[in-house]
Amino acid sequence: MLSITNLCKSFKQAEGNIIVFDRLDFELPSATSTALLGESGSGKSTLLHLIAGLDAADSGEILIDNDNPGEMSESQKAEMRRHRVSLVFQQFHLITTLGIADNIRFQAVLCGRYDADYESLLIDRLDLSKQLNKLPHQLSRGQQQRVAIARSLLHRPALILADEPTGNLDEQSSLEVMSLFCDLVKDAGSSLLMATHSRQMARFLDRSVLLHNGKLDEFNAA
Repeated sequence: MLSITNLCKSFKQAEGNIIVFDRLDFELPSATSTALLGESGSGKSTLLHLIAGLDAADSGEILIDNDNPGEMSESQKAEMRRHRVSLVFQQFHLITTLGIADNIRFQAVLCGRYDADYESLLIDRLDLSKQLNKLPHQLSRGQQQRVAIARSLLHRPALILADEPTGNLDEQSSLEVMSLFCDLVKDAGSSLLMATHSRQMARFLDRSVLLHNGKLDEFNAA
């Protein structure tokens, strides 16, 4: 479902080029999940941005169901993110002026995939039924992240890219949210690539890889 081949990326800085990826290869099969581990500054967020078409690689190929974001126009990449790829961040990125119900269904309505029955299931599983008429600032951080997860899943995307999705939560909330998130991703049949620095969070996923010195290697997070 996601295939990366010979990916190279560098950034120009005053002291010269900083190489982030050097001929990086990676495969994420359909309906599977992978934790992307690595130290701060190793390039985890950069990799997610390249996959989502938010940044451009120097060379190499990224394929999402055989489509290459690097060959798409900006409008085509926006369409891909709207319909096929969901992004989940630790900052939640909820729309502050919309109620929780409208935040949940925002992307699904935008791409014409709103499903009221599936929405009810997500709201029930994520324990959000009493929060629907509130605004984001009236919810706890854990509740806000549950809203972001519901929004990311409602249109049943092929691929979910999550960047430290529990980074702003306390340990107990992180465990609860991560367990729910991974169960719901599996139920939706989506693929998940999640950047995290936590081995504990990585254990919820099917496999783990370590990003180090511009390369990816299999990693045992147990």
